[in-house]
Amino acid sequence: MDQIAARNHRERTPVVDGLNCAILTRDQFQRTLDGRVAAINLTSLRPANDLAASMSDLAKALAVAAANADLVSIVTSVAEIRQAAEQGKLGIILGTQNSTFLEHDLSLIRVMQRVGVRIMQPTYMEQNALGSGVLAPEPAGLTAKGHEWVALMNEARILIDLSHVGYQTAMDAAKASKRPVICSHSNARKLCDSLRNIPDDQIRAVADTGGTVGVTLWPPMLRHATRPTLEDFFAQVDYMVNLVGIEHVAFGSDCSEQTKTEEEWQSSFGPRGIYPQVTGILGDWFVFTQRFTEGYESLAHTGRLIDGLAARGYSEADVDKIMGGNLLRVYEDVWGR
Repeated sequence: MDQIAARNHRERTPVVDGLNCAILTRDQFQRTLDGRVAAINLTSLRPANDLAASMSDLAKALAVAAANADLVSIVTSVAEIRQAAEQGKLGIILGTQNSTFLEHDLSLIRVMQRVGVRIMQPTYMEQNALGSGVLAPEPAGLTAKGHEWVALMNEARILIDLSHVGYQTAMDAAKASKRPVICSHSNARKLCDSLRNIPDDQIRAVADTGGTVGVTLWPPMLRHATRPTLEDFFAQVDYMVNLVGIEHVAFGSDCSEQTKTEEEWQSSFGPRGIYPQVTGILGDWFVFTQRFTEGYESLAHTGRLIDGLAARGYSEADVDKIMGGNLLRVYEDVWGR
């Protein structure tokens, strides 16, 4: 980014990636900053891990951040996000995509808050003691323990994320929460019939809490028959804005940029990987060399979203809301000042 572009970027609302699961390296931090991104909600704990492994994951994330303190900073408030952005640093929000690791003792939510975790999902794809993930074989709603989880999350002022959560569990959690909730990376099922996308009434339920739905660029959630492009992302934004209003639409890349081999990708999130119901239904185009949405192969390309929204007719103020401002409002509502 040249000096003029960098200065203009710093003068605007910080860009927030509502869900990011990239491997933490110095090169990745720099690519993210090059994409004009000021803060990321980092999946700092692998979803399937138990408590011990989760704490090891968290310790590694903290260590990498400390070793790169000239580029990144762990942030726990909107004020700290803005301060990091002013310093030209990437703010890292510690988040999780599951709560299975603490379902045996929900009081650990308070510990997670004290160590800096600010965003958590109750479930990932599967069933746990709190409720159903989107791929649970017999999906049900929020359990009694799940209701306790929601209450403790509200008390601890940790933001509830319902992205991977099954429909009824998500609807129950949105209704039970006394604070805004989000879907950090969930597209509209009306435009792309993926099990990971959400129906209109769930989008409205999240918006009704004061929360946001983050449009994502993960290809299986944008288009199935052919490789998606940035136009599919913009179409999702348009649809959400028309459905619930500009104040409730956000951005969550879900762009891992992980340096996996093709074999590793195939066994994880490739078409023959761990979630074939989501990735196995795609066309023949979904191969290792085309595993990203065309035009968005890196966080370094985030500026293309900003510029593309402006070219589509969104005002600078509205682009800033979608790309960060709406999430910052929700973060402050939940976390406090």
